[in-house]
Amino acid sequence: MALSQKKSKRSPTGAKYHAHRKKRKHELGRTPTLTRVSDSSKLKPERVRGGNVKVRILRADVANVFDPAKKKFLKAKVSAVVENPANRHYTRRNVITKGAMIETDKGKARVTSRPGQDGVINAVLVSE
Repeated sequence: MALSQKKSKRSPTGAKYHAHRKKRKHELGRTPTLTRVSDSSKLKPERVRGGNVKVRILRADVANVFDPAKKKFLKAKVSAVVENPANRHYTRRNVITKGAMIETDKGKARVTSRPGQDGVINAVLVSE
């Protein structure tokens, strides 16, 4: 069974909607990428609708970190995920998503890109 991004099978009151057709290819959803912190990087190109290509990061070890004080981007080595508001279990599993707080060799940084969809990890240094 494929994942789908169709509308819900239930109305807000709980009544059941009856399907007027089957799933379509363009409504296809995919399983989450769950980018992990690792000592090597691994990218996976994936064909999406319209023949475009989405690059997913499966494993990552480096991030492009923006330093607001110097107004410069630096390449930083990622060591661990400190906090992840998307899911509390992602912190323990070292899963990087947008909004996750990561520990780098330059200091703590918050992820601003979507690694599973953008193919890159961009972050901003957080001063504490």
